[in-house]
Amino acid sequence: MTRVRTPADIAARSAERLRAPDRVRSLRDGFHRETFVLDREAARAKARDILDRFPKAAYMTEVESWRELSDGRIEFTMRRLPTAD
Repeated sequence: MTRVRTPADIAARSAERLRAPDRVRSLRDGFHRETFVLDREAARAKARDILDRFPKAAYMTEVESWRELSDGRIEFTMRRLPTAD
């Protein structure tokens, strides 16, 4: 049995997604984003792991943004499509 969704149901679901934790989120553009804060070498390894698991050709995976923090760690956000076509 399928449940009929009302506009209020859809609005509540959308609002919940916008309140998702900072580390993992999907915005209205359909991309899945994960933010990490790691030591430099661990950040490189993590980015490489994600790029290997979700190839750019299929998932449009990329490092969306990155910065070096004052303590030397790297904060970066990976962006990809949730599924491949």
